[in-house]
Amino acid sequence: MVTVLIAVPGPSVLFVVSRGVSLGRRAAVSTAVGNEAGLFVQVVLVAFGLGEVLARSYLVFSVLKFAGALYLVYLGVQAWRHRKLLMVPENQGGADTGRPGRVFREGFIVGVSNPKGLLIFGAVLPQFVDPSAANAHVQLLLLGMICVLIALISDATWGILAGTARNWLARSPRRLSWIGGASGVVMVGLGVQLAFSGRD
Repeated sequence: MVTVLIAVPGPSVLFVVSRGVSLGRRAAVSTAVGNEAGLFVQVVLVAFGLGEVLARSYLVFSVLKFAGALYLVYLGVQAWRHRKLLMVPENQGGADTGRPGRVFREGFIVGVSNPKGLLIFGAVLPQFVDPSAANAHVQLLLLGMICVLIALISDATWGILAGTARNWLARSPRRLSWIGGASGVVMVGLGVQLAFSGRD
C-alpha cells in the first residue's frame, strides 16, 4: 500500500519532472535526492512525535503548508523569468539554476516543507509498527527509510525520463523556452494547490 502511495505521481513527482524537462537529467536526479533528503527529515520528526503535533495543531500545519506553497510559487516565478536562459547550450554555461547543489537545496526545501508527507507518515507508518517488538521509534525510522528509498527510486526514474525528453526539446530553442515557462507555471500551480489543500 505504501509503495503504491509513493509511486503514484503526485506533487513531488511533478516537481521533479518539471525540473528534468527544463534543466535536464542531472538536475532532475539532484532534485529527487534533495526532495527525499527533506522527506527523511520528516520521517525522523514523525518517529520522534512531531507528526502527532502537526496532526493536532492547525496553526503548525498551516504555517508549514503556506511556507512550502510560497517557496514553490517563488521557484515557479523564477523558472518563468529565466526560461530563455534554457536555450543556452550546456557547454556554453548559462544560468546557475541547474547547478546540482542548488537544485538539491531547492528539492530539499520543497520536500521538508510539505506537510502532507508528515501527515501520511504519521497516519500510515504507525499501522505497521509491532508494539510487542523493539522500540517503536526505531521501527518507525526503519519503515520511513524504506519509504524514502522507494520514493528516491520512483522520483529519480521519472526525472531521468523527463530529462531524456529534454534532449529532444533542446533541438528547438523556442520549444525549450516554452517548456521552461510551462515548468514555471506547473510549479506555481503546485504551490497554489498546496496552499488551498486541506489535511485529507
